[in-house]
Amino acid sequence: MMSVQVIIEGSMNSSNPYFSSSWRRNFTGGFILDMGVHFIAGLRMLVGCEITSVSALTSHVDLTLPPPDNISSVFQLENGCSGVFVLVVSTRSPKVLWRVVGLDGTLQIERGNKDGRHGYSVSLYAADGQIKSYFYPFSGVTEELKSFIYDISQATLKKGSSYEAEPRSSFIEGARDVAVLEAMLESGMRQGAQVFRLTDINLSESANKKMARPPQPEEFALKETSPKIAGSGVITGDKVTCAYDLVEQMDYLYVRVVKAKDLPGKNVTGSCDPYVEVKVGNYKGVTKHFENKSNPEWNYVFAFSQSQKGHSVEVVVKDKELLLDDIIGKVTFDYVEVPKRVPPDSPLAPQWYRLVDRRGDRIKAEIMLAVWKGTQADEVFPDAWHSDAATVGNENIRNIRGKVYLSPRLWYVRVNVIECQDLLPSDKSRAPEAFVKVILGNQALKTRISKVKSVHPTWNEDLVFVAAEPFEEPLVISVEDRVAGIKDEVLGRCVIPLQNVHRRFDNKAVPAKWHNLEKYLITEGEKKETKFASRIYTRISLDGGYHVLDESTNHSSDLRPSSKQLWKSSIGLLELGVISAKGLSPMKTKEGQRTTDAYCVAKYGHKWVRTRTIIDNFSPKWNEQYTWEVYDPCTVITIGVFDNGLLGGGKDSRIGKVRIRLSTLETERVYTHSYPLIVLQASGVKKMGEIELAVRFSCLSFINMLHKYTQPLLPKMHYVLPLSLIQQDMLRYQATQIISTRLSRAEPPLKKEVVEYMLDVGSDIWSIRRSKANFSRVVNVVSGLVEVGKWFDQICQWKNPFTTILIHILFVILVLFPELILPTLFLYLFFVGIWHYRLKPRKPSHMDIKLSYADAVGADELDEEFDSFPTSKSSDIVKMRYDRLRSIAGRIQTVVGDLATQGERFQSLLSWRDPRASALSVSFCLIAAIVLYVTPFQVVALLAISYVLRHPKLRHKLPSLPVNFFRRLPAKTDCML
Repeated sequence: MMSVQVIIEGSMNSSNPYFSSSWRRNFTGGFILDMGVHFIAGLRMLVGCEITSVSALTSHVDLTLPPPDNISSVFQLENGCSGVFVLVVSTRSPKVLWRVVGLDGTLQIERGNKDGRHGYSVSLYAADGQIKSYFYPFSGVTEELKSFIYDISQATLKKGSSYEAEPRSSFIEGARDVAVLEAMLESGMRQGAQVFRLTDINLSESANKKMARPPQPEEFALKETSPKIAGSGVITGDKVTCAYDLVEQMDYLYVRVVKAKDLPGKNVTGSCDPYVEVKVGNYKGVTKHFENKSNPEWNYVFAFSQSQKGHSVEVVVKDKELLLDDIIGKVTFDYVEVPKRVPPDSPLAPQWYRLVDRRGDRIKAEIMLAVWKGTQADEVFPDAWHSDAATVGNENIRNIRGKVYLSPRLWYVRVNVIECQDLLPSDKSRAPEAFVKVILGNQALKTRISKVKSVHPTWNEDLVFVAAEPFEEPLVISVEDRVAGIKDEVLGRCVIPLQNVHRRFDNKAVPAKWHNLEKYLITEGEKKETKFASRIYTRISLDGGYHVLDESTNHSSDLRPSSKQLWKSSIGLLELGVISAKGLSPMKTKEGQRTTDAYCVAKYGHKWVRTRTIIDNFSPKWNEQYTWEVYDPCTVITIGVFDNGLLGGGKDSRIGKVRIRLSTLETERVYTHSYPLIVLQASGVKKMGEIELAVRFSCLSFINMLHKYTQPLLPKMHYVLPLSLIQQDMLRYQATQIISTRLSRAEPPLKKEVVEYMLDVGSDIWSIRRSKANFSRVVNVVSGLVEVGKWFDQICQWKNPFTTILIHILFVILVLFPELILPTLFLYLFFVGIWHYRLKPRKPSHMDIKLSYADAVGADELDEEFDSFPTSKSSDIVKMRYDRLRSIAGRIQTVVGDLATQGERFQSLLSWRDPRASALSVSFCLIAAIVLYVTPFQVVALLAISYVLRHPKLRHKLPSLPVNFFRRLPAKTDCML
């Protein structure tokens, strides 16, 4: 199926008996709903699947009819096909037409009359040019009435036994038809914005509705898959050669071309410009050629998919010529005789083979080769030339290979500026207004102007920077004098290499040092150093006790401090299998054709991985597996899909990304799902395709992992010597810039736009959509308390006398026996957690367009969200106020989001979203219920009050154990776009 067209031209006018019906006229779009519902039903029955999204425009032309009276809509079907629906309420020439265009022909259904009978004319236009036409007399009302009477009679006759009525007559089918038209009308009211409609109507019990997540359109839903992988128990092929158990095994034929010797000259000059051509079936790979070299060395590896296999493998050595390349010799291998290599065996040793010329005679020249069969587990796989990249030139091969990158280790550099001595201002008649400016690479910070207006100023201010190993840029400290306005005079400067800076792991002060300030005077065009030097007193340190934040703390992939001496042992392993993608959107035009060259990037901790690029394929298969050490279960792995722009000379375009929180995964279980790739664009939310992943989180020590839930989320220094929110935002921006710069210098480069997208750079900018989403999250959190208040109000109002009497009896028991209050509460929570266990999520969380308000955002809101910062508005006043408003609103948005996060963490205590945390919570509730039952209430109350009111000397700056546990609980931030 390629395209569907539905054209309805009605004849509603004052002579029609339904023209004056009040419900049609008083209801917005009443005539469109009344007329269109029949034809939507016919469309759904004809195509055999549901409509997932619509985008429509409406108009009001006939003033005798209520608005709107015309609708034109584009719709998307579940099977990926799109179509057009046009309905005009009042025309002079009525017409009803369905037209379905497919690969094998076209089907057209048109309403009309033949021989005085009403019915439908069906025409089939076949691919071979033949046309077949049929006429079916039909009256919809008569047939519906017959079906209704038949169902009633059969149900009466078979009373007491089950009878299934005609499903097309059910009210659910009618509701689905109406839902499509309502979505079209809603889209028309929003000037054509895309509207997504539920493809199913859930009629389950209200209790299950409360526990279940709100349904999403099928297009954006997470789908469980069953790939043929060893890790899930589905094994295909040879199990021994399946080194990767989270991806499907891919068989390859490898040919390593090492070198050749004693190649004869073929041209007039007797020189030889050799290169090698490897042929397997219809595919061939070519090495680069050398100028005038009889003993060349290539060391090329070619990988041919075994789906492209032929009867033989032919390695041909050729001489490069201007017109026609000459064959020097060749070696042929029978495909069946090629040996199989099974990792972790050592690589197959290359051997010398004598070349055979065109006549079949052996010549003196030899070539060193190795030919074997293997899988993607072979160590040469990432650097091999692949047959599916035959259109890529040798100069671009390096840009499509898969690689593993390591982020540079980041440090916070703290510069404590204390004082200066013996400054030498040029104007001795005035007291200097001195301040200190510190520069580290592209980062520059200033102290305030010293309150001491003399040549011995003091500050005692801390300036914090981000530096990356290896340290390439020195620390430049300059003391300047604010002479007049914005004019500053440099009083002295010193340069400090970071390699010489003291490294500290805690909050102990490092020794302060005096540094001489160099000052140069320019006389007669020459720079001369002054003999007398001023001094500056500073305390500089590399703070290794912090974790340098390069990601949002809500979905960070690493929480370890900078110093390796403070790292704990790993608690588990994370394994990711990037299997395939399907339905990717075309991202660029190449040679007049829309195409996509897709690759994946996964980021967890310091390790970034990049798959190879699959050329010109909307359903690429990577089947690559990667492993990370896990140091904290409350972390998130991010997987992004991009289009390779290096092949077209442009930027890498984002296709979508997925975030998976490790704490929501059960250990040792393999999760295989197809994740929708969702991107919010200026035109609205769009699904760019799907990516199939296999994820497994293995635990090395269950006790150590549970112990992590009691530890602070961030390293100790973040609580002992905390950074301000402004400092955190500024330092995070600098950290992302450093990482993107370093990774863009790799080979192949991981571009800046890729790194920034993976690290969510700019996610804190003001957005009305995010603010609405965060407010909705807060409302959802407090709605439970509101429900309790309503329930208690109903108890007070005796809405249900039986329940009210039971509550009175319960209160009397608790008053007479107060020691039962806390045990009863914790026991109740324990049973709630156990009851919710049966409803625990079975799938990982994913991007939720409803939670993110991406499906209901307006065009103006999107225009503001995608506006540049600072704004591109023309008026200077509007620009200043607009930027200030967005900045303040961004802070409010963050606070509201944090409030929602705390409430969602509380909800996740017993929701089993994090199975280990919920297990600990349920266990604690049971133990607490038992302990509090056997302990007198007065003793518990005394201990609690004593703990809350304890002396400050008995407190410490680190958060308490319950706080640490609570902060590690998952929230819905992972599902936010």
